[in-house]
Amino acid sequence: MGYDDSIYRRRAGDSTDAGQPGDYGDDYPPSDFGVGDLRVAEPADTGRQGVPAAVLDDVFDDPHHGEPGRDRMAFHIVWEVVLLLAVGGVGYLLVQQDSAALRGNALELLLVGAAALGLLAAGAGMTLRAGAVNLALGPVAVAAALHFAEQGDRGIVPTLAQVTVAALVLGLATGLVVVVFHVPGWAASLAAAAGTLVFIERRPGPVDVQGGYDPTPHALYLFVGVAVVAVVAALLGTVKSVRRAVGRFRPVADPARRRGSLAAVLTAAAITVSMPLAAGAGVLLAAASEGPVAPTSGLEWTALAVGAALLGGTSAYGRRGGIFGTVLAVALLVVGQRYLAERGWEEVTTAALGAGAVVAGLLVTRLVETFARPKSAGTDDTAWQTTTPRGNSGSTLGDRADSWSSLPAQPTESRSVGWDTERWNNDR
Repeated sequence: MGYDDSIYRRRAGDSTDAGQPGDYGDDYPPSDFGVGDLRVAEPADTGRQGVPAAVLDDVFDDPHHGEPGRDRMAFHIVWEVVLLLAVGGVGYLLVQQDSAALRGNALELLLVGAAALGLLAAGAGMTLRAGAVNLALGPVAVAAALHFAEQGDRGIVPTLAQVTVAALVLGLATGLVVVVFHVPGWAASLAAAAGTLVFIERRPGPVDVQGGYDPTPHALYLFVGVAVVAVVAALLGTVKSVRRAVGRFRPVADPARRRGSLAAVLTAAAITVSMPLAAGAGVLLAAASEGPVAPTSGLEWTALAVGAALLGGTSAYGRRGGIFGTVLAVALLVVGQRYLAERGWEEVTTAALGAGAVVAGLLVTRLVETFARPKSAGTDDTAWQTTTPRGNSGSTLGDRADSWSSLPAQPTESRSVGWDTERWNNDR
């Protein structure tokens, strides 16, 4: 008996019917495909090799629970234009307040601060997209700054190598805890932050910076380098296969359910890499400091980094994010902090600015999850009605009637036998 591949095309989301084509994912059983609890046994001879590659390329972001189609980038573009206008507006207000604020040494200090915050925000954005936000970024940055302040006279390269190796080890340990036990990233990284605080609290007071390295002459190169790396990584994140793989740890259905080996490896890698980025940020902050480095908790820097990533359009739920948003959010926060200082609003501390950025970023997350999800995903109110979400967002419960209607018709005589009135009369 032949196999009608039109049924497969409808269930796979063929663009000729409705919706967008997609991919089942590597760990989806090749002999069983369907949606949710609906499973359609695939015949032994399916002729799958004859299905166009485009049909198999774009079905699901997740092989079991994902949304069909590509994320919409239009919202991110609009939001990044808004951020660009905000940076220009705050920069104009800063120049009106202090005409020399964006020139000479003042500009170099701003660029170094933006490069440091950019490294922290890149680490936060990376772990946010992986679905396992790293809350230890700030404490790691402060610990690296303290170590550089103490050991900077031995040379920038050996000191930077020491803090990088230590941060890598801490990141690898945290990532292994997250993926082996499949626990939320914020919980494991909070433990890492507490462990780092033990190192910080061993300093009874501020530490004078040793050594003579000054990053301000290279401020422009540092900021441009950080910005280019962040933008290139974000551009790679717009590729559907990369976006899907990096965000695989994003919870669906039961959050405690393991998400597979690919999700584990990429999530652990994101957490591991984010730690050295934070350490590099700490070294820059210490080297550009005009006074001693204070042994603070560093949580204010975590809030500022996570707030910058969220404000830039990275979703707090994972996976989704824009291109230039994080860099623009970093510029807005750095210029805004300098403007507040020029106005004499000393009560707006780094912690207060970070808290405000996180709150604003959570509002942006809600917008991202509303307007950046695939069109074919439908709405949360109607998603439960979808029986074939692979590209056919218009399918509702009515489609089930069509599938049931294909069953063989039952003889009407057999249904009336049990209710035959003569049988009841004979029983009496």
